[in-house]
Amino acid sequence: MYDNAKSAGVPTKMKPKIFIDGSEGTTGLQIYDRLLSRDNIELLQIDELKRKDSSERKKFLNEADLVFLCLPDEAAREAVTFIDNTKTRVIDASTAHRANTGWVYGFAELSKHQREKIKNSRRVANPGCHATGIIAAVYPLISLGILPLNYPLTCFSLTGYSGGGKAMIQSYENNKTPEMFAPRIYGLDLQHKHLLEIMHITGLTFEPVFCPVVDDYYSGIAATIMIHNDTLTGKHTAEGIKQNLTDYYAGEKYITVAKELGSGMLESNWGAGTNNLNLTVCGNDKVTTVTARFDNLGKGASGAAVQNMDIMLGLEDEKY
Repeated sequence: MYDNAKSAGVPTKMKPKIFIDGSEGTTGLQIYDRLLSRDNIELLQIDELKRKDSSERKKFLNEADLVFLCLPDEAAREAVTFIDNTKTRVIDASTAHRANTGWVYGFAELSKHQREKIKNSRRVANPGCHATGIIAAVYPLISLGILPLNYPLTCFSLTGYSGGGKAMIQSYENNKTPEMFAPRIYGLDLQHKHLLEIMHITGLTFEPVFCPVVDDYYSGIAATIMIHNDTLTGKHTAEGIKQNLTDYYAGEKYITVAKELGSGMLESNWGAGTNNLNLTVCGNDKVTTVTARFDNLGKGASGAAVQNMDIMLGLEDEKY
């Protein structure tokens, strides 16, 4: 148990000090809300008027035991340079360090060794929301030798508007235009910023065709990959792939594989408000789709960040 005092003459462990740099953004606010009621950490809070003051930020960054960076990429890179001690550990929620070999990728369920890497790291890059869903489906299939590294992968990802941050939330909730009542395809140059991360983590050598879509609901992602079974390594069916993924994620707290298709429809706001991710495998002997559904603000952002914090601080039994 963490405490700031000593009890019965036995030294107790000090509560770790946590600082959120960029607490006014969507992810920062979500992390703050998740941590506010926790009694096993000390949440450091910068004066609102000084949150953009570099010297004040530097003071907090170096005082903290663990820092969340919820900043634009360049600001996140700069923030790391402000840390001049070997104590402060960092979880970066930006894109800046996800393909950096000096940082551990903060997806604990990626493999049997990833959780330990996160636990022992001083620098953890929190995954992107779309990337989380695609990697959750692709990485195991590559690790199991089913999906070749040079596979010409096609995928799309349907997301709620909260993934676009404060400006998009404001637009959808207060300044909605007629076209915003329908799903909208974006990233039309097919160069979405999560592609680099997806390729770096999975090892794919053929850049996927990735189509993101935003729709008129607050949160939730349904990220889907599409596969022709006869192009895989060996003989595979949708049912076999489902079993492979079930075995791969067996025992995981936050990732599950659907046993059945249920109603025959997959709602993209499944798991909203949680840190859960569900994989649903559809198809037949010829073709397969794998859809990852989760909250883009949960397992796709702040939920994953707090999960990584708990791993790094040895607080994994925490419920949130």
